[in-house]
Amino acid sequence: MAVFPAIAHAQDDEGEKKKPNMHELARVSSLPKAHADFSQFRYRPAGDKVIEQPEAQRILFRTPGGVPDGYAERHGNAVIYHDRTGRVVRVQSLDDENTGTE
Repeated sequence: MAVFPAIAHAQDDEGEKKKPNMHELARVSSLPKAHADFSQFRYRPAGDKVIEQPEAQRILFRTPGGVPDGYAERHGNAVIYHDRTGRVVRVQSLDDENTGTE
């Protein structure tokens, strides 16, 4: 029965500063971020800004105005490039020396 007074006490403390939630802690964490090597991704749409997403193993392309213009992902021994609608526009084959596997 001691649990209920603790819950009531926690609800009364809403005026105090709230503790950060899990997402806020992850955003300001000092832990190293995911790392991926995108040097094998050769194609870049002309004039587009490249945004790396190492946790998803892909790069995004955005126009200078910030509009999404497509993305590229690695699948096995190939890099697949998609346009803004998700259609495949280019496939880049990776040979054994570029894949990093022996």
